[in-house]
This record gives sequence, structure tokens and C-alpha cells, in this order.
Amino acid sequence: MYLANEPKTQRGYETLEKICSSAEELFSQKGYYNTSITDITSQAEIAPGTFYIYFNDKKSVFQYLIHDLGHKLRKKIKSETLNCESRYEEEYQGMKTFFKFVKEHKGLYKIIWESQFVDIDIFKDYYESFSERYVTNIKSAQDKGEMKELDPKALSYCLMGISNFIGLKWIIFDDKEVPDEVIDQIMKFIKSGIFLEKKD
Repeated sequence: MYLANEPKTQRGYETLEKICSSAEELFSQKGYYNTSITDITSQAEIAPGTFYIYFNDKKSVFQYLIHDLGHKLRKKIKSETLNCESRYEEEYQGMKTFFKFVKEHKGLYKIIWESQFVDIDIFKDYYESFSERYVTNIKSAQDKGEMKELDPKALSYCLMGISNFIGLKWIIFDDKEVPDEVIDQIMKFIKSGIFLEKKD
């Protein structure tokens, strides 16, 4: 569903990357419906026919782009959290990595959110894929006694929601990096919640 035609040479991989980079930029700037294949090939400085070596149509590159960006993000988070000694530390480092990635791919928000109007299944699959991997890590942390016995799927969406909207505020709205002190406050919230115990 999401695969491009596999390049056979290094030059082919470079061309595929040019197509994807151009598509990411144009989809984020102009939107899916206002971007044409000609726009993408012109931006990538390739012949129009070259596009069809890798993709069948515009929707194919849109699907592939979302899938590829999600894969790269998960791979980056996995790499950056590899040496963490606790789930709490993984969550902290993972959040910092997410914000850094989004800063480098600001169009990601626009592209992903527009996908619900292009093909709702693409939109759902993006978040469901993240949730499935999150659930696995949450269950592992629960088994080790590191996290409370809360519903893993609901918890995965709560944590994704926090990261998504903090990134939206600072990176997209304010065009800034998320400050370390904000991340620290988020982690305090995640660790202990927002309610104080009622004293008798």
C-alpha cells in the first residue's frame, strides 16, 4: 500500500529522496489538492516521466511520505532511547527527540492532519501504528512495576496527545524549539498528575 517501486541503484535512491523531499515541502505549503505531480517534479528537478518510475499517482507519494516520515521518526526515537535505564527516562528522551524531529520536518503536522481529508485510513493508520508500539512498551514497563496499571491503549493516546499539542504550540504556532523547562514540567505532570490529594 505504501511502498514505492524499489530503486535499483544509488542514483535511484537519491532520485526517490528528491521526490519525497519536494513532495513534503509542497504538500505542507500548498496542501495535497493544490499540489500537482508537475509541481513535485519541477521542484525535484526531474523529468515528469521519472516520477512514474517510483509512484503510480499523487496519492501514492502522499501515502508513502506519511509512512516514511513515521518510520524515520520511530527509528530515531528508538536510536535515541536505546541506552535509557528506565521507562521514565525513555519517555523524557523520546519526547525531546520527537520535538527535534518535528522542528526539522515542520510540514509533518500539516501533511498528517490533511490526510484525514485525503484518505481517512492513512490518518488512522499513522496514529494506530504509533499506538501499537507505544502499548508494547507501556505493558513492558507495567510488568516491571515502572508504570501504573492503567489501560495501555488509552494511555498511549494520552501521551501522544501531549507531545502533539505541545509541539503544535511551540514549534508550529510560535516557531520555536520546545524549552527544556517545558519538557520538565510535562514530565512532572506525567509522573504525578495534576491533582493534589485531599487532606482531612
